[in-house]
Amino acid sequence: MNLLDNLTLGMSVALTFQNVFFCFVGVVVGTLVGVLPGLGPAATMAMLLPLTFYLTPVSSMIMLAGIYYGAQYGGSTTAILMRLPGEASSVVTCIDGHAMALKGRAGAALAIAALGSLFAGSVATLLIAVASPALAGIALRFGAPENFALMAFGLVGAIVLAQGSLLNAVSMVVLGLMLGIVGTDVQSGQQRFTLGLPQLFDGIAFVPLAMGLFGISDILSNLDHRDRKETPIKVGSLMPTKDELRSAAMPAVRGTLVGSILGVLPGGGALLSSFASYALEKKLAKDPSRFGQGAIEGVSGPESANNAGAQTSFIPMLTLGIPSNVVMAMIVGALLIQGIVPGPMIITQQPELFWGLIASMWIGNLMLVVINLPLVGVWVTMLRIPYRLLFPSVLLFCMIGAYSLSNSTFDIKMMGLFGAVGYLFHKLNCEAAPLLLGVILGPMMEENLRRALVLSRGDYLVFIEQPISLGLLLAALALLVLVAVPSFKSRRKEVFSEA
Repeated sequence: MNLLDNLTLGMSVALTFQNVFFCFVGVVVGTLVGVLPGLGPAATMAMLLPLTFYLTPVSSMIMLAGIYYGAQYGGSTTAILMRLPGEASSVVTCIDGHAMALKGRAGAALAIAALGSLFAGSVATLLIAVASPALAGIALRFGAPENFALMAFGLVGAIVLAQGSLLNAVSMVVLGLMLGIVGTDVQSGQQRFTLGLPQLFDGIAFVPLAMGLFGISDILSNLDHRDRKETPIKVGSLMPTKDELRSAAMPAVRGTLVGSILGVLPGGGALLSSFASYALEKKLAKDPSRFGQGAIEGVSGPESANNAGAQTSFIPMLTLGIPSNVVMAMIVGALLIQGIVPGPMIITQQPELFWGLIASMWIGNLMLVVINLPLVGVWVTMLRIPYRLLFPSVLLFCMIGAYSLSNSTFDIKMMGLFGAVGYLFHKLNCEAAPLLLGVILGPMMEENLRRALVLSRGDYLVFIEQPISLGLLLAALALLVLVAVPSFKSRRKEVFSEA
């Protein structure tokens, strides 16, 4: 089948009433998540994972994807109106977006952010459709050594690009790998680190772990801060001027390119893309002093970049089975719950899922423009809800979701335990995302390591005798060397300290 036939198949799947409905639910929830500070797509997905048990794989993936890229849209609303980023990737938008709002151009900033995101989302989705089959074809050449090396590269990339201390990131990955091996060894049948608890014989359940690390810990962290009271700025006209449209056009194109590239990298995605786009636009500007004073380029570029980065993150997840960030790890977990292993075979074995998801992204991006602009007033009203009234309902949903897994209070206890652990990580400036990637990739890495050694009769040279495996291991080593360079380390800390 050619690309046009595949996209036609995808549209026929995505345009069914059920899938359109769940696409709408996903983008609305995602927008709400982006608007409300204290919530995030990772925590929301963790909360909604039990719901995916009762949906078809296509519908659940469409909904979860809508939450992710919808949050990138929603985060710009509070960033522009209140200088309060609903999403980390909207931090940069605060700078010039809010400055435009103070000058009475909030409506124009919101419109440019929405249009730039629509353009970036459409282009990034097309890139997924074109690049994914080719990448999957290459991935079919992968054996056990190559798969192990690829996963090792993904974890190293997550370490290098994680926020905060490099040592903390390494520790989180190692802890994640250790948690991933809890349970029954498939080959020997031995119990490993189960503490004699029958509930752990099948390993640590992904949903309570994710809910605790990102849902409960977020609640505890947000309760440390008082409710912020600010009067939202009047939105005004949503129509940008011709000069604003002209000035925003090329930054949107460059932001889309930057986001499309960085979104594929392990640990990249929306956050890194928005910072990189802003730095690029400021460097290319004839008058850099305009940035921070309401430059439309400072809104158009980063907003396009974060949406493109969010959507191209699906490429390595769908074609290689490697999540490039924590949200993709959540989606991998949802696929595994459905009994589907993401990887190069998903295109041929699950074409309705793959192409239906891609087609739904175009539909979802169009929905977001329709939702975001006319309903700005509704989202701003939501900001007036004090967090002390919001968090009990979030906590209740988490508890219901954890209990619904196996009708066991053990999962609720595990969720509470990992919630406390996640809160401790937050206090220690340890990012939990590398840990979750370690839990997801650890069992698969172990399986491929063992398989490679069995086939090579215990010869570890098998990992460097295969060209693809050798190349990936060298790339991982290069990343480690790069992060050890003092100039790179200082620049890395400087960038993320601004976040």
